[in-house]
Amino acid sequence: MNNLNYGVVGNGKSAALISDKGSVDWLCLPKFDSPSIFAALLDKEKGGHFSLVSVAGADITQRYEFHSNILITRFECVDGIFEIHDFMPRYKTEHGSYYLPPDLIRYIKLIEGKPKIKIHFDPRLEYAKFDTHITFNGKYVKAYTTKGSYDSLYLYTSMDKLSVVGQLPITIEKDEFILISYNQKLLAQDISRAYLKLQRTKVYWLDWAERTTKFKNYNEQIMRSALLLKLLSYHKSGAILAAITTSLPETIGEVRNWDYRFCWIRDASMVIKVMTMLGHFNVALKYLNFIIDLLPDKDEKIQIMYGINGEKKLTETELPHLSGYENSKPVRVGNAAYKQKQNDIYGILVDVIYQLFHLFTTSLEHSEELWTIIRNIIKVVERNWQKPDKGIWEIRHSTKHFTFSKVLCWVAADRGIKIAELLHQTEYIKKWNHLKDKIKDDIFKNAWSEEKQAFTQAYETEDLDASVLLMEAYGFMEGDDPKFKSTVKAIQKELEHNGLMYRYKNKDDFGQPSSAFTICSFWLVRSLYKIGEKEEAKRKFDELLKYSNHLGLFSEDLDFETKKMLGNFPQAYSHLALIDTAMLLAGGEISSEEKILGNIW
Repeated sequence: MNNLNYGVVGNGKSAALISDKGSVDWLCLPKFDSPSIFAALLDKEKGGHFSLVSVAGADITQRYEFHSNILITRFECVDGIFEIHDFMPRYKTEHGSYYLPPDLIRYIKLIEGKPKIKIHFDPRLEYAKFDTHITFNGKYVKAYTTKGSYDSLYLYTSMDKLSVVGQLPITIEKDEFILISYNQKLLAQDISRAYLKLQRTKVYWLDWAERTTKFKNYNEQIMRSALLLKLLSYHKSGAILAAITTSLPETIGEVRNWDYRFCWIRDASMVIKVMTMLGHFNVALKYLNFIIDLLPDKDEKIQIMYGINGEKKLTETELPHLSGYENSKPVRVGNAAYKQKQNDIYGILVDVIYQLFHLFTTSLEHSEELWTIIRNIIKVVERNWQKPDKGIWEIRHSTKHFTFSKVLCWVAADRGIKIAELLHQTEYIKKWNHLKDKIKDDIFKNAWSEEKQAFTQAYETEDLDASVLLMEAYGFMEGDDPKFKSTVKAIQKELEHNGLMYRYKNKDDFGQPSSAFTICSFWLVRSLYKIGEKEEAKRKFDELLKYSNHLGLFSEDLDFETKKMLGNFPQAYSHLALIDTAMLLAGGEISSEEKILGNIW
């Protein structure tokens, strides 16, 4: 089994996954959720890829440029040394707008010698459904389809185009570049222009990283995760993707394969919470506007997830011609979960809006709009909190009274009260306090198991669930509450295996879960810290960090035995939990004095 040894580059419009050998194995253009250009990740034979190989063989290493999303793959060959600096351009123009074209630039930097390379440029447009054809023009190489949906791609390079496309040996004697773009370029593309875009993009990321809150410990891990979360933010709308990929399985050979190139309200809201703590308020504001635009009416039509441009219909289809990651079929496009009812979504939304009221001086117009949304959400909670739902884990074929969903309905009422106090709308407080108390009493009555000495996954069951660990994080219980302490211990005892956590162990639509859910291991660390087991929490966290890939990136799942990464990648949910836990364990922010001293050369 391969590990997900990929780096990611992107610019807020799309992103590419590049292997530790320098092969582009996943790229969708012009947007994150467009059909793939390269998809070797999902089918090595049919998917298409874009790689550079040393003719003489090479030792290859990979790292990120300091505090940036520029990926450097270094080839130390018998006949010389060169690096590929991969990036998607992103920077501010002199007019104040952002330059972020649907382009991937591979800047080849000669270090020493005259290394000989071959280039494998093998695009397979439109998820490789039909053949892709290639033609030459004086300025570019064009790849295009002749069957099915029409699509095309342009390649510009400083090297001989015939050699690039024909996989002929090329001797590197100076810096070179290859640019692939969804659009035909209006200006001549040469090495100086490619170099300028590289430097401008580097400056953009360095500036962004510099504005990120610094911490005494785990700063590099927090920074890499923050840079990734920024990559997952779709610039045009403010939506935040769950991951860049589709159909990477939770377990090899199983059918738990989903398309994650969408915006889950739950995931994205947690990202906002973390990003505001890191000082990136603009990400939060853009996302808030995305949410407001999705909730124009005074009814309860709120979905758990949306397309990155606010699309409400995310029809799920399969691509049977692709073999899937490690032959794990099916490959899916779209996600039928958008139709599901998950009652936790209301609490998540109200919690985020409450944070934003705290953080921003909001215009009256904006405040009134948000207050209308709050009142409507709490009406929906009043009508729905006693009903079963699909839950945080999106169980497809059954509904239950999930404890986490009930807790988040409590959160909706609790944060609604706090917002009402902030806005001096006191007439709502008594009614919402009554609702809040009613929900809490119901949870204590129906979710507590005397036998397990823990709050269970759902009413009328003895099964345990890692999501219940979030009771403390959302303020439902204090960390020193005896019932929370015993819940943490019971969940750890039942769901921890080989140092990693199951979400739950009971059978679901697809049988018995068999992989570890990365975020749940971070939740356990946080909970242990909060109940006073600080040394154990730190030890577990340090061990968890070792299970990232070579660049510090995490997917959704981990294999219990091998610790290989599984599931969609890189995963926003995993990285926000990493940041949240790291900030808890970090021992505080770097002071302004320390920051000044750090900046003195």
